[in-house]
Amino acid sequence: MRLCDYLRGRFVVAGLKAQNKPDVLAELVAPVADVFPEVDLKAALKVLVDRESLGSTGIGDGVAIPHGKMADLKEIVIVAGRSEEGLDFDALDHKLCHIFFLVLAPEHVAGMHLRVLAQISRLLSSETFREAFLAAKDSQSLWDLLQSHA
Repeated sequence: MRLCDYLRGRFVVAGLKAQNKPDVLAELVAPVADVFPEVDLKAALKVLVDRESLGSTGIGDGVAIPHGKMADLKEIVIVAGRSEEGLDFDALDHKLCHIFFLVLAPEHVAGMHLRVLAQISRLLSSETFREAFLAAKDSQSLWDLLQSHA
């Protein structure tokens, strides 16, 4: 399994503009509707906000992996984003988050959902990868980086 199996070039956002958690979640989920118009964006946001209420998915080192499951989703979707300014995502280390990987999964693929989250965590545990992600000049450069590493 490769993360790029669930990620598309249109799901890579190099210039996130949001200044807070609800807005960045909305910004990350927006491209999903372009590819999957049947996905209810309000429902997706509710799933993500509800998951965040259980505990922040800001895992530290400038990284957040918001995720959730949706009954009407047909496949796992990953959206990668970067905030150059960073934003407070209630991360475990209390630092601003710059790197975001949003994961939405159908309810019936719990095992695969967990494997995707674990693979993202492993990828982002590499300081070299995080530095390359932050240094990429645009969405195409991020997409190229992800295709070669994920």
